[in-house]
Amino acid sequence: MDVARVRADFPILRRSSHGRPFVYLDSAATSQKPEGVIEAEAQYYRTLNANVHRGVYELAEAATDAYEGARIACAEFVGASDPAEIVFLRGATEALNLLAASLGRRLSKGNRVVTTVMEHHSNIVPWQMLRLDKGIALDFVDVDADGRLRSDDVDRLLAAKPKIVTLTHVSNVLGTINPVREIAEKAHAAGALVILDAAQSAPHLPLDVKSLGVDFLTFSGHKTLGPMGIGVLWGRRELLDRMDPWMGGGEMIREVHQDRVLYQGSPARFEAGTPNVGGAVGLHAAIRYLRGIGWEALAEHERDLLRYAWEQVPARFGDAVHLAGPPPGPDRAAVISFSVKGIHPHDIASLLDAEGVAVRSGQHCAQPLMDRLGVSALTRASPYLYNDRGDLDRCFDALAKAQKVFA
Repeated sequence: MDVARVRADFPILRRSSHGRPFVYLDSAATSQKPEGVIEAEAQYYRTLNANVHRGVYELAEAATDAYEGARIACAEFVGASDPAEIVFLRGATEALNLLAASLGRRLSKGNRVVTTVMEHHSNIVPWQMLRLDKGIALDFVDVDADGRLRSDDVDRLLAAKPKIVTLTHVSNVLGTINPVREIAEKAHAAGALVILDAAQSAPHLPLDVKSLGVDFLTFSGHKTLGPMGIGVLWGRRELLDRMDPWMGGGEMIREVHQDRVLYQGSPARFEAGTPNVGGAVGLHAAIRYLRGIGWEALAEHERDLLRYAWEQVPARFGDAVHLAGPPPGPDRAAVISFSVKGIHPHDIASLLDAEGVAVRSGQHCAQPLMDRLGVSALTRASPYLYNDRGDLDRCFDALAKAQKVFA
């Protein structure tokens, strides 16, 4: 992949930071946006801005066509055949909250939900809220020493016949790519519905909901080269049409009377109020851009960066730097979390920033995993298609300087 050509498409990467060329290694938090995405959203507001689904005039119909065109593109992006299975929301967090609230209405005290210890808080807190509200039981699949889910723990918890299994596709801390299809088959055999948080996989891996075998899937646009404030929930149509709406208002109703209300089918019943049409148009442009790059080219590029980091860190730092998660392989994504002996992750991130390198430090919205790993926080470098080995070298050079500060 021609990284220099790709990088030229991202205007923010032309900036400097503390007088140095800017190196952005925080794409697991949010990706940067190519010019085509920025322009697509701006062009919508310049030329198409109108409320969708409501007006019969030309501009409103054109805006509706753009919005529904984005829905079709998102269906294709996740391998779904029916665009009505795509619900636009603010992001994966809102989608997971919707699922917990709507599916949770049909759960009773003592019903079990299974998640994992490596989840983002967005896939823990809504279920914790449901536990407090409804008295459900919430169980966590553990990880092994390498940061992979323990299959024996999956089997043990599924034996209790949970109603829902909800898990991440790719850990935002460990980079672990979970065996989703295998877990989904076991969960279905136990009678559970399966929810997949694809926020960290959608930017990096081709998605196919049929092959994955899940019932629901969520991802966020802003991690996938798209705008902030737009995300996707995919669900099997027969399930979505049986679910209760999460919010009430315009668009989601068929009829409203003083004594009764009738709801629309999916996706309208979950899209109350004025939607983020400009965000959907921007996400459509992001999907086009990723397809232009090609999944295999992106995968090989990220595999190379991960292998390079795995070679360079022990060669340069020995056992002073510990890399978290499984080693490079088919079940590992290019999320590089690490700890440095004697230096707090926040200090590392600040010192790297002074060298023009942006990384993330903290608990990464995964405090249960940090507790399990026995650490208070980690530093995370998460490269993407606009990064190269030179960016990782800048990171490692800055890290070596940080070590000298604390020597």
